[in-house]
Amino acid sequence: MPGRFILTIHLTISMQKIRLLTDKIISKLMLLFTVASVSLLFVIGIGLYYKSIPILNKLSWWQLLGSSVWKPFKGLFGFFPYIMGTLWVTGIAIAIALPLCILTSLYIVEYAPSRLRRFLMPFVNLLSGIPPVIFGVWGVLFIIPLIQRYIAPHFVEYSTGYSVLAGGIVLAVMIFPLIVSIVNEVLRTMPQELKDASLALGATKWETIKKVILRKALPGIIAATVLAISRAFGETIAVLMVCGNNAIVPHSVFDTGYPLPALIANNYGDMMSIPLYDSALMFAALLLFIIILLFNIISRVILTRLERRMAG
Repeated sequence: MPGRFILTIHLTISMQKIRLLTDKIISKLMLLFTVASVSLLFVIGIGLYYKSIPILNKLSWWQLLGSSVWKPFKGLFGFFPYIMGTLWVTGIAIAIALPLCILTSLYIVEYAPSRLRRFLMPFVNLLSGIPPVIFGVWGVLFIIPLIQRYIAPHFVEYSTGYSVLAGGIVLAVMIFPLIVSIVNEVLRTMPQELKDASLALGATKWETIKKVILRKALPGIIAATVLAISRAFGETIAVLMVCGNNAIVPHSVFDTGYPLPALIANNYGDMMSIPLYDSALMFAALLLFIIILLFNIISRVILTRLERRMAG
C-alpha cells in the first residue's frame, strides 16, 4: 500500500510537470504566432518601400505627391489625382452609408419585432457575400444611367454617369453590411438599466436613443466606421468599373476619378517595359498602405481619448 501511494504521488507530480510544460510550450507558440502576425505589417511596408526605391531616387516625395502630371513615357509620375480620387470616393461612400447604417441598426435592435429581426440580419449579412464584380456590374447597369439621366442634369450640363459619385454609391452598398453588423452588436451590448432609467425619468424612446444609447455607443460606431473606411480605401474592381478612370482631380461629385487601387489593378502587368513604371505602381501601393495605416493610427488615438473622456 505505501508503495502504491508513493507511485501515485510520483505519477501525479509527473503529470503536473507535463501539463505545465505543455502550457509553457503553447504559450511560447502563441507569442511566436502573434509576433509573426504583427511583423507581417512591417514586412509588407518594407517590401513595398524597397520596390519603390528606383522612383524615389529619381523624384522627390513632393514631386510624386503634389504633381498632377502623369506621363510615364517622359518619366513623370504625379499621384495627386489618384490620391484625390481615392479620398473623394471613400468620403462619398462613408457620407452615404454611415447615416443609413446607424438608422438601420437602431431599427433592427430597438424597433423591429423579433420575427422581422431574425429575417433582416441574415439578409443584411448576405450582402457581404456578394462578389465585388457583381456590385460593379450593378453600378454600370443601374447607378450610372440613374446619375446620367436623372441626377446630373439638375446640377451640371452633361455627365456620362461615370463619376466619383457612382463609385461612392457602389462602395457605400458594399460597406453597408460591415457597418450594420458591428453597430448592431454594439447596440445589443447597451445595458438595459440605462434605457430603463432614461424612460423612468420621462424621456421618450427616441430621446433615450439620441441622448443615451448613441452617446454610449459612440466608440463602437467610430470603430465600425474606421473598419469600413479601411475596406473602402482598398476596394478595386467595383470602383474601377464605375469611376471613369480619368487621371484628373475631381472638383465635383459628377467628375470622373481614378482611385489608387484602380490604377494598380488597371496597369500592373501592362507597359512594364517603360522605365520606372513598375516602381511607380509599387509606390502607389506603398502610398495606399501608408494612408490606411495613418488613418487607423489617428482613429485609434481619437477613439482612446473618447473612451477615456466617457469613462471619466
